[in-house]
Amino acid sequence: MSNVAVITDSTASLPTEMYARYEILMVPYYIHFPDGTSRRDVTEVGAEEFVAYLASLPDDARLPKTANPGVGDYERAYDQAAERSDRILSLHMTSKGSGAYQAALVAREGVLSRLRGVRIEVIDTRNVSMGHGWVALQAARAAAAGADLEEILQLVKRMIPVTRMIQTADTLRYLYMGGRIGQAQYLMGSLLRIRPLVSMEDGEIVALGVARTRSGAYRRMAELVERAVGRRGRIRLALTHADAEEDARRLASLVGEVVTITETLYCPLPPTLAVHSGPGTVGLCYTPSDLSEFGQRLVGREEANAGQREAIVGR
Repeated sequence: MSNVAVITDSTASLPTEMYARYEILMVPYYIHFPDGTSRRDVTEVGAEEFVAYLASLPDDARLPKTANPGVGDYERAYDQAAERSDRILSLHMTSKGSGAYQAALVAREGVLSRLRGVRIEVIDTRNVSMGHGWVALQAARAAAAGADLEEILQLVKRMIPVTRMIQTADTLRYLYMGGRIGQAQYLMGSLLRIRPLVSMEDGEIVALGVARTRSGAYRRMAELVERAVGRRGRIRLALTHADAEEDARRLASLVGEVVTITETLYCPLPPTLAVHSGPGTVGLCYTPSDLSEFGQRLVGREEANAGQREAIVGR
C-alpha cells in the first residue's frame, strides 16, 4: 500500500485496469439523459454502450448533458482515502471546463474540519482526458514506488506544462447537436468534410486547424508531436477514441515513425467526453518519458525495465 492516496475522476480516461492496479480512487461524473434519467459516468454507463446510443440518435435529437461530481461526492472519496492514508492527492480536469476542481476544494475544507492529521492537496491539471490521466497515473505510480507527497507534487508540477492533448472528430454532427456550432457551420463543414484539430492551452480548448481527411488529420497530429518533443523524442503515448480503436492504432503507428514511444495506452473516451465529439473521435495525449530526477523509481518497480507496453481496452 502506498503512502499517498491518489484520487481523480472519470474524465481522466484511464484504462479501467489502471485504477485497480495503482489504487487510484475514481469519482465519476454524471450523465443526464433527455428522458430525465441520470447515470454515473463509466460505472453505470460504459463507453461502448454510450457510443452506440449516440450513433442511433437523429440530427434533431437532444444530447445528454454532463455534470461534474458534487461536494458530497468528493467528501465521500476523501473519507474513503483517509482510511488508508493521511496524505491525499486529488487531481482534476481543467477548472476552465468543469466545476469539479471547485467542488473538490469545498469538500477538502469540510473534511479537514473534522479529520485531524490529514493533508489533502487539490490540483487543477489544466488538461482533460489522458492529458489529465497521465498526471494521475504517474502520480499513483510514484506513490506505489514509495515517493512521498512532496516528491509527487514536484513531479505533477513538472508534468502539467508539458503533457499535451490533440484530438480530431470524425464529424461535426455532435458539435451541432450539442449547440456548439450553428447549422450553417455544420452544413458547410459537412459538405467540405472538415475535421477540426483541437488541443488545450493553459486549461482552455484551442483550435489547431482543420484537415480534409482522416489520414491527413492523423499525419498532422504526428507532425505536431514531433515538433513539440523533437525527432525521436521519448514520450508516453495514450490514444483516446470513441469506438475507433483501429484508427487509433493507425495514429499510433504514424507517431511512432517520428518519435520514440516508451509506453502506449489505448483508452476509450468515457461517455462524459464522447458526448461532445461523437463516434469516430480519435485523440492522442502524450507526456515526456523522462521528467524526474527520481528516474525509474517514479514509474514503479515493475515498470523499470518493461520497455514499450500496451493496454488494450474496450475491444
